[in-house]
Amino acid sequence: MIKIDEFISGFSLVFAKQANKNPWDITSNLTAILDEIISGLDSNYSIHNGVAIHKSARVEEQVILKSPVIIGPDCFIGSHAYLRNGVYLGRQSSIGPGCEVKTSIIFEHTEIAHFNFIGDSIIGSRVNFEAGSITANYFNERTDKTISVLHNSKLIKTNVEKFGSLVGDDCKIGANAVLSPGTILKSGSIVKRLELIEQV
Repeated sequence: MIKIDEFISGFSLVFAKQANKNPWDITSNLTAILDEIISGLDSNYSIHNGVAIHKSARVEEQVILKSPVIIGPDCFIGSHAYLRNGVYLGRQSSIGPGCEVKTSIIFEHTEIAHFNFIGDSIIGSRVNFEAGSITANYFNERTDKTISVLHNSKLIKTNVEKFGSLVGDDCKIGANAVLSPGTILKSGSIVKRLELIEQV
């Protein structure tokens, strides 16, 4: 099992019930997980049709939010962003114009610059995705679509066909870089511009 707290400090404080689950098991059930969290949010959140926005967050025009979505305190969502199928944004996270975020958890002080895709992923705190960098979540080019991950020199089969990345705290992802499905990045990792990460 991959202990997410070893990559993202305090993960289990926010997602206590998910602390002993693998990342792909969490993303596969993220809509139900977020629905439960939304039911317990306080009056600092404006909640409508499964979308919870903290009153201090700023959401620009032409943003599409498909439930369940939780936007935390002091977050910013740029125009024409698209958040769907279960998205959690921690405090002071920023999603730039034209980004798509699907079925993902993004922790505090993380910036997804603009024109990025984050899919079926768990992203730590203080992570920066430069323009155009993405977490790919599906092997379109392979006959066997099942995703495996490499962790501590061991190959782990996820038994799922949709999983993006686990990105630890303080990682930097350069412009137009691609994290292939099943990418696991330790805290503080740096991915160069235009780099393709294929761990399996």
